[in-house]
Amino acid sequence: MSEPIVQFKNVHKSFGDVEVLKGIDLDISPSEKVAIIGPSGSGKTTIIRMLMTLEKITSGDIIVDGQNLWKMEKNGSMVEANQKHLRSIRGDIGMVFQHFNLFPHMTILENCMTAPIHVKKEEKTEVRKRSIQMLERVGLGDKLDNYPNQLSGGQKQRVAMARALVMRPKVMLFDEVTSALDPELVGEVLEVIRDIAKNDDMAMILVTHEMDFALDIADKVVFLDEGVIAESGSASQVIEHSQNERLQSFLSRFRN
Repeated sequence: MSEPIVQFKNVHKSFGDVEVLKGIDLDISPSEKVAIIGPSGSGKTTIIRMLMTLEKITSGDIIVDGQNLWKMEKNGSMVEANQKHLRSIRGDIGMVFQHFNLFPHMTILENCMTAPIHVKKEEKTEVRKRSIQMLERVGLGDKLDNYPNQLSGGQKQRVAMARALVMRPKVMLFDEVTSALDPELVGEVLEVIRDIAKNDDMAMILVTHEMDFALDIADKVVFLDEGVIAESGSASQVIEHSQNERLQSFLSRFRN
């Protein structure tokens, strides 16, 4: 068994007096595809925002590829991580947001090229080549010089995926990436994620309400409820065969 690429160890997160996560323990293997499901307010997005260093943990440890994300060693003891430490680990993590977060003043090719050049200091010619390959992969090879406002929501989301892939992450995070899309555009985005899950070796964590999709691509499904992992197991076990009443009640909303 290989070491987990991501480990949450007794992770707590509070916003003021409200404890959103109440001791999360979760291991994710290097190529594992994990879907996180649960009702609104259960802490799903907070988990991946902490992993992306967009939210600071309250206590516990998050380990990424053997390194503590929020703590670092200094003079023989563990102290709070500085920005340099956070950036070095975050470079191995890609995230696709619900609302795309594209730069409106840049073409979609420039959107994909910016981070590898400025964050990873990669050579521009190689980054351009890889960016074009990724945009072609998500079906947008004919839109390289377009700006985000010239694209549909589904196309913008596919650009966001290509941009994340260009960074060659070890872990890819998807935060409800279809929830802001018109229903007719959802399928094209899920198809790209399905292709990534099938053909890329990276770990993937998906916060999603698309249950059939989770059942199709996830190696593991985690049900988060009131800040704790109430159920975890194979997609089939959690979505189709769970005896957990809270989970059954949650899943009943998605059944016709």
